[in-house]
Amino acid sequence: MNVIRIKGAREHNLKNIDLEIPRNELVVITGISGSGKSSLAFDTLYAEGQRRYVESLSAYARQFLGQLRKPDVDSIEGLSPAISIDQKSRSHNPRSTVGTVTEIYDYLRLLYARIGRPHCYKCGQPITQQTAEQIIEAVLSLPEGTRIQILAPVIRNRRGEYKTVLHEIRREGFMRVRVDGIVRTLYEDIELDKRKRHTIEIIVDRLVVDPRKRHRVADSVETALKRGEGVVIITLEKGSELLYSEHFACIDCEVSYEELSPGMFSFNNPYGACAKCDGLGSHRKIDVDLVVDRTYSINDGALRPWANSNSRWFKAEIDAVCRTFGIDADIPLANLDPQKEKIILYGSEGKPISFRYKSATGRNRMYKRPFQGVIPTLERWYQGANSEEWRDKLEQYVAVLPCPACHGDRLRPEALSVTIGNKNIAQVSAMTVKEAFGFFSELSLSGREKLIAQQILKEVLSRLRFMVAVGLDYLTLDRTAGSLAGGEAQRIRLATQIGSQLTGVLYVLDEPSIGLHQLDNRRLLETLKDLRDLGNTVIVIEHDEETIRESDFVIDIGPGAGNNGGHIVAIGPPETIMEDPCSITGRYLSGNLQIEIPAERRRSNGTALTIIGAAQHNLKEIDVQIPLRVFVCVTGVSGSGKSSLIEDILYRGVAHNLRLAVKRPGTHQRIEGIEHIDTVIEIDQSPIGRTPRSNSATYTKVFDHIRNVFAATPNAKVRGYATGRFSFNVKDGRCESCHGQGKVKIEMHFLPDIYIPCEVCKGSRYNQETLQIRYKNRTIADVLAMSVDEALSFFENIPAIKNKLTTLHDVGLGYIKLGQPATELSGGEAQRIKLARELSKRATGRTLYILDEPTTGLHAADVKRLLQVLHRLVDGGNTVVVIEHNLDVIKTADWIIDLGPGGGEEGGRMIASGTPEAVAENNRSHTGRYLAEILAADRKLHPRPQKETAYIEER
Repeated sequence: MNVIRIKGAREHNLKNIDLEIPRNELVVITGISGSGKSSLAFDTLYAEGQRRYVESLSAYARQFLGQLRKPDVDSIEGLSPAISIDQKSRSHNPRSTVGTVTEIYDYLRLLYARIGRPHCYKCGQPITQQTAEQIIEAVLSLPEGTRIQILAPVIRNRRGEYKTVLHEIRREGFMRVRVDGIVRTLYEDIELDKRKRHTIEIIVDRLVVDPRKRHRVADSVETALKRGEGVVIITLEKGSELLYSEHFACIDCEVSYEELSPGMFSFNNPYGACAKCDGLGSHRKIDVDLVVDRTYSINDGALRPWANSNSRWFKAEIDAVCRTFGIDADIPLANLDPQKEKIILYGSEGKPISFRYKSATGRNRMYKRPFQGVIPTLERWYQGANSEEWRDKLEQYVAVLPCPACHGDRLRPEALSVTIGNKNIAQVSAMTVKEAFGFFSELSLSGREKLIAQQILKEVLSRLRFMVAVGLDYLTLDRTAGSLAGGEAQRIRLATQIGSQLTGVLYVLDEPSIGLHQLDNRRLLETLKDLRDLGNTVIVIEHDEETIRESDFVIDIGPGAGNNGGHIVAIGPPETIMEDPCSITGRYLSGNLQIEIPAERRRSNGTALTIIGAAQHNLKEIDVQIPLRVFVCVTGVSGSGKSSLIEDILYRGVAHNLRLAVKRPGTHQRIEGIEHIDTVIEIDQSPIGRTPRSNSATYTKVFDHIRNVFAATPNAKVRGYATGRFSFNVKDGRCESCHGQGKVKIEMHFLPDIYIPCEVCKGSRYNQETLQIRYKNRTIADVLAMSVDEALSFFENIPAIKNKLTTLHDVGLGYIKLGQPATELSGGEAQRIKLARELSKRATGRTLYILDEPTTGLHAADVKRLLQVLHRLVDGGNTVVVIEHNLDVIKTADWIIDLGPGGGEEGGRMIASGTPEAVAENNRSHTGRYLAEILAADRKLHPRPQKETAYIEER
């Protein structure tokens, strides 16, 4: 069968659709957000492919696999085993790195165990291990006629007289010893100073190298090895020496080593991990600079955790400390005596302080005790935090610092002293993919080493090559998996799959182009085609115009989102889609619909934020000016330094200066112009909650207003139900059978656990008494099951609810359910929910908004709507800075800052800065080249006079 035939697909919002998908082709599923793309690709095709595979396994094997539900579909024919490469399933384990995820590090461990050259971690001398036979052969291979001495070391650099040792050596029949480098006979009286260190070596034999004396050499070497405990020294007539050992050991430092093994190089194995940090390479510690603002006095809030606190206990204790030690609480900490500041931060060193404390109940009591100090107190709270909320609150004062023992290398000193090509495994892991590829391609090995390493190096180079092919050459192998963007994590797994060379598989990918510059996207497309050409069916959910045009087959789902979606709008090759008037995707591809370029760019009012000396990660100490009250796009290829500049330096630096508790800013000299803004808000793609109890309604606070409406109904008032009654997290109103979750876990013992709707509440989360309260004939559970657009219509007469729901609709989230768990939301959806919450607040007109790729997961029609929202923020006098690759967004910006020219060490410079028109003229800017094509096409359609409103800056 050459097609995958689907009949009656009804998963989620799919409307009983039938379709045929060609096998062994690159197929793109597209459509606006919420139209049903994931329902078809992941929840129907992938889910059924996985389910069929798992069902073919034995019951014993199935118990180790998750529960796989049969999708709501009548039949699927021609389906292959399915592999999903999505964005959500990336690891947040701090022990997981790019190297471990791609298995490159596993091969490196094997490589270092087989051909690594160990050195003493104390003195740096090479350490070798040889058998007696190898040592004999080495001696006989010396030039014939060479005069040698064979010595056995018995004492190495130790204090003592050693009369007993010397007597024992003489009794064994030996005639000479070398003491501290001088040859002495055992017939003379050898006096040694017991207070000094001495080295004693037995001279086992003196002879001339001659192949005919093999038996004598063998006998002497074996005797020396036995007397020297596995170590023998060969001295040559010109004074040089050769040291041989049967052990991995440094004779000088008396340090022995285990035989090299892959486990020795694993930071996830106690045998190889650094004993101080257990292989994490870092430790978390309360950061003084995040706790203290030295420009303020204690009374004005210099101690950030207590700056806005009403803690009477801390106030009483800190006042007593100031009285006891004569500390002025009204002068900035920067002007305070360092010793007095030390008392505030680290305690009174056991000296007691006395203070009176009046509790909330009115009890007045005198206390006398040593002051623990601000930093030790926070450390104690952080280590003992028993709730996620409390720990998260303290996290803002915590810095992640390199381990003082391994300096971030994660391994024991013994493992770090093993080298290949003069690099240890940590140094190789710190290389970028591109650097590592060059290192192993040019690695010089001996004949024996080549024979051993040949297959291992082939696997390493193969995986590195595929990572370069998907645009990840700028990543370092030791980068933690949790720090990767969703698109990066997905492309890593894509590279791994290509390396596996499977055929006849159905691959399902979720927007692999996310986070990719147009320059990198071309390489990704070639990779997808390579995967197809191996004999696989590649199904990609994608909005990228170039990917859609390059595909073999397109499925456009819509026409709307949620209940308005789930239909096949258009299907066929890209050319067919472009000719279909019903397809919004086709109309954008053909140019009939487009995101228009502004007729005129905004001009800044002359104010700007200026970052001086930005040097975080790969940034090359650049100065960057960001004009205020305009829409700014920061562009550049993957790994060029965009996040380092905007998130690590700009956001953290401004927030730190405005006394918003955040992590330590990235490396830079200073930021000028902060006085022109009131606050800074970063809207990122991190989850809005970590449990199913969190959803869009609770996050945007609209649920508070909805609960107020239900509590205000006559029936609720009669029963005395307050607002809390309508929370599924509170005991009174929720279903106690499932604790407000709507589902119950059933343990299946030898089969996987399954989750079924709660029999008591039928999945509604509430008890029957609560569900008897209705507003406009709907229960609180009915409201949570509504989409945003449905709820907007339902509550249209209640302004407080309508305003918040309108912002969710405006950012393109009208299709999501109010009660949809946070754990089921994509990163892009989470980011837009955060944006909606900020839009619903009263803006100051002096706010700096920072967004990282807000168009993630958005169709061109949704991008147009999002841009209207962002421009609305700017029209209110605010500044919006976005990191973006989408040219439809970049072309509408007022100002562009383009970093590059490449990724990793080849990036970190400012290539261009100015209006899109100015950047398009810069020949060095990759972004400018793609932008020039779009602007040229637009000028043909909409001729307008050009205004010179920008400058170009290259560094």
